[in-house]
Amino acid sequence: MRNPYDVLGLPKGASEAEVKKAFRRAAKQHHPDRNRDDPQAAERFAELNTAYEILGDTGKRAQFDRGEIGPDGKPKGFEGVSGAGGHSPDDLFRHFRNMGGGRAGGPQPGGFDASDIFGRMFGETAERARNPGARRAQPQPGADAAVTLQVSLEEIAAGQPKRVQLPTGKDLEVAIPRGVTDGMTVRLRGQGYSSPTGGAPGDTMLTIRIAPHDRFIVEGRDLKVRVAVPLADAVLGGAVLVPTLEGTAEIGIQPMTSSGRTFRLRGKGLPGKEQPGDLYAVIDIALPAMPDAELTALMQRRRG
Repeated sequence: MRNPYDVLGLPKGASEAEVKKAFRRAAKQHHPDRNRDDPQAAERFAELNTAYEILGDTGKRAQFDRGEIGPDGKPKGFEGVSGAGGHSPDDLFRHFRNMGGGRAGGPQPGGFDASDIFGRMFGETAERARNPGARRAQPQPGADAAVTLQVSLEEIAAGQPKRVQLPTGKDLEVAIPRGVTDGMTVRLRGQGYSSPTGGAPGDTMLTIRIAPHDRFIVEGRDLKVRVAVPLADAVLGGAVLVPTLEGTAEIGIQPMTSSGRTFRLRGKGLPGKEQPGDLYAVIDIALPAMPDAELTALMQRRRG
């Protein structure tokens, strides 16, 4: 069994956050579900979990650093105590206790305390030897996964579920939450990598990205769109069709409407948790594509 620091590629002084980050990165890379053609994947993944069980637990990590347990998490110094010779941890503990003159508990003459030595050398194993009902360490949960889902403005407006391929290989249908914003992260509980030690599966962190649109600009829950209006309608007023996510909506503009004027269409933006956003239509006056002699003469008279 390799040194757990080497397994996770960490220095001895690594922080708890660095240990957790290194484990998740390595677990994602070496998970058996992603390496089905590699017969050694399960063995490497089990080694990663054993290393994390030691370095991810403050008490076990301290025991390992002091040399009390080995890289496999087992106590050092009494490897044969439960094998050859038929001696169990209980036998050894009674032996240490009797060395102090048969006293059942407490410090022994000369400062000798069997329970202290036993605890330092066996850690949790010693506690279970003295107390068979002591709680065993829980299996480690599976590693979390991460995936990005890109959605269009039309898909958000429709509110229809969308299928996504998870890193674990599972194909899942997810609902787009109301009030979604670009970069929002949704936790899919239990949809991460499975645990090789029988623990609960990890989660998948789903990051939602809103795809750029060729017409609409997103501002929170509101949308902005520029609408080209013929010069005659801008001068005389009239009805103008404004594009929306569902189709079009008609608005009336007043005579002598200037370019840049903005009209608000309530409820035509993106869905929200309580109410939808609005759509803002910005007027752009469109001049004729070809020269217009009559319009040119009129403008020359206006200028003069």
